[in-house]
Amino acid sequence: MLKAVLFDLDGTLLDINIEAFLGTYFAALSGALAEVFDNDEDLRQAMRAVSDATGSMMRPHEERTNRQVFYAEFESQTGVDLASHSDLLERFYRDVFPTLNAGIAPASGGLESIAAARECGLRIAVATNPIFPRAAILHRMAWAGVFPDQVDVITDFDLMHATKPHPAYFRETAALLGVDPTDCLMVGDDRVLDLSAADVGMRTFHVSEDSDAAANYAGTMNDVPAMIRRLCSGDASPLD
Repeated sequence: MLKAVLFDLDGTLLDINIEAFLGTYFAALSGALAEVFDNDEDLRQAMRAVSDATGSMMRPHEERTNRQVFYAEFESQTGVDLASHSDLLERFYRDVFPTLNAGIAPASGGLESIAAARECGLRIAVATNPIFPRAAILHRMAWAGVFPDQVDVITDFDLMHATKPHPAYFRETAALLGVDPTDCLMVGDDRVLDLSAADVGMRTFHVSEDSDAAANYAGTMNDVPAMIRRLCSGDASPLD
């Protein structure tokens, strides 16, 4: 029985060129960190530490939040405790991050998919890979036209203790939703990060026209609302 839908954000609810966006994001973050690392070599090392700390979050780490893992790795490489610069990071995510949305727009069918899930009485998660603080995710949700009161769970790096594609991420998200993983549908565009939800028994919808993907269902976001309604009615057959 379908009780919840997990929606990926980037490339699913949000129409975004993620590689271009990350380049812009890291350039902007480097500018912010220059307030702390005023030597060019130290700043380069700090940005390498950001990359390595992100990689640390992507590996299994029991009992620590993703933020704790990121901060520990960053401090081990730079000697700087980011918690002591929370005001700088708060300003960055409040004032700079919102300006990085050039060429980014809501994905067609995204809001309709959320509306269909809500109409069916389903629990809803914005199941973005939790390697960003909540502020960054809320801004990207806003770019997608999605707001916190429309969903039940948002997976950010303060909340979560795992990342995609690890089974622990999907189990933790289902637990936060208050449902069993087998009662969930994961909707996402990434073959590896999103479709791995099947490893814990979730059904998957691959946002792609790639019929070779190992997913229960595939199509565009415009196809998702009808699929959600079909599943809610008890019909688990793919769309024609």
